[in-house]
Amino acid sequence: MNTAEHGMTHDELIALPVTIPLETANRALHLGRTTGYHLARAGRYPVRVLRHGRAYRVSRYDLHRHLGVAADEPGDGEA
Repeated sequence: MNTAEHGMTHDELIALPVTIPLETANRALHLGRTTGYHLARAGRYPVRVLRHGRAYRVSRYDLHRHLGVAADEPGDGEA
C-alpha cells in the first residue's frame, strides 16, 4: 500500500508545519503524486496552492479548512 492510500491521521494533520510540500498535501487528500501535480498545474487543486519558484506548497490552514480538521483546544466540550 502506498502513502496516497494511507492518508493521514488526525494527529499527523494537527502536527503539520505552517506550509507543506504538495506531496504531503496529496497524501492528506488521498491524491496520487501525478494527479496532485496535474491538478495544481491546471489550477484545480482542492485547496489554494502556493508557488515558490518551481515548488508547490499548501498552507496547513487551507488544508485543515478543506478537511474540516480542528485542533483539540483546552476547554473544548466544556459547558
